Amino acid sequence: MTEIETRKEAVSRSARLDAVFAALADPTRRAIIERLSHSEARVTEVAEPFHMSLNAVSKHIRVLEASGVVERQRKGRDHILSINTRSLDEVDGWIEQMRRYWTDGLDVMERLLKAFEKDRRSEQKDRRHGSR
Repeated sequence: MTEIETRKEAVSRSARLDAVFAALADPTRRAIIERLSHSEARVTEVAEPFHMSLNAVSKHIRVLEASGVVERQRKGRDHILSINTRSLDEVDGWIEQMRRYWTDGLDVMERLLKAFEKDRRSEQKDRRHGSR
């Protein structure tokens, strides 16, 4: 892969993550995903529990589709929605990468603080016993 292709892939991945996080930022869309996590469903079934018009729910569904989180299949007159786990797997991978980064950094900081505390105690002990 050339450097340009690598950069394009990174930008594309970043844009996909941005779209997914933006879609997940809304509580109605998270509730739709929660519903679809149990099983695929028709659009009307997904819209049923919400106190808003079918048109309003459809707009939320379109945002989820545009982000790649939800997929729509047509079966006759029915529009069946399901979760696209690949897009969520990509987000999960990014979150795990960030978790490792912060965990590793915090582990290093913890070791440094323990070493600092050990040195400090040693200096205090030396001062009490007149070693300095």
